[in-house]
Amino acid sequence: MSRTLIAGLVLVGGFALAALAAPVIAPYDPIFQDGAARIQPPSLAHPFGTDNFGRDILSRIIFGARVDLQMAAIGVFFPLVIGTVIGAIAGFVGGIVDAVLMRLIDIILAFPFLVLMLSIIAILGPGLSSFYIAMALVGWVSYARLIRAQILVLKNADYAVAAVSLGFSRTRVLFRHLLPNSVAGSLVFCMSDAVLVLLSGAAISYLGLGVQPPTAEWGIMVAEGQAFLSQAWWITLFPGLSIVLLAFGFSMIGDALGEAMGVHE
Repeated sequence: MSRTLIAGLVLVGGFALAALAAPVIAPYDPIFQDGAARIQPPSLAHPFGTDNFGRDILSRIIFGARVDLQMAAIGVFFPLVIGTVIGAIAGFVGGIVDAVLMRLIDIILAFPFLVLMLSIIAILGPGLSSFYIAMALVGWVSYARLIRAQILVLKNADYAVAAVSLGFSRTRVLFRHLLPNSVAGSLVFCMSDAVLVLLSGAAISYLGLGVQPPTAEWGIMVAEGQAFLSQAWWITLFPGLSIVLLAFGFSMIGDALGEAMGVHE
């Protein structure tokens, strides 16, 4: 096991364990407001300080890990599944089906990613559900292109031609023989995509269209601390560092898996 993979697993695993054990290890209620403890710097009582409502920053970061990890996981899962199915069908069937699906991908790629997401969320309304739907509608195109490219190569491989010669159905050849051998690139890419989803989720929350206050979420925490940056730097620094560290962990896992599988992103 490479050091890069170990370091990535430690970072992501550390946040995951903290999220699971949040009710036990968090020193305070993440939404409890203490007027007497407003904007206090890091101390023994509050290691990461408090915000403008007197809420403990460390507790909010620990509970916020639950939301941000959930966004990263769900925001990757549905695009991966949708893109894999569409890409496999496009590459295997070919012809008019492939042409139509590829033009659909071209249309989606013609719009800036974040702008298209913001438009969908604005139509559906703020919230995590809208974020997941927007990710599913926009994020699948990268996976579809990866899988399609692999299927176009593998469907002419000897074992695929042999499976067809033996009379296996097209569905069996695709889902039992071709697809399992073509998903390695997508699995590696989904680790890097988790970084994009995490940053997009934080950006959406920062703009007020994602997770809604008083829920603890790192993007919201950065937005709330922006007005106090000159006098209370800790309000934005610690949740911002958490976003960077978790994204870095996912990136290192993706790099290590790519090297191990011989996949180049």
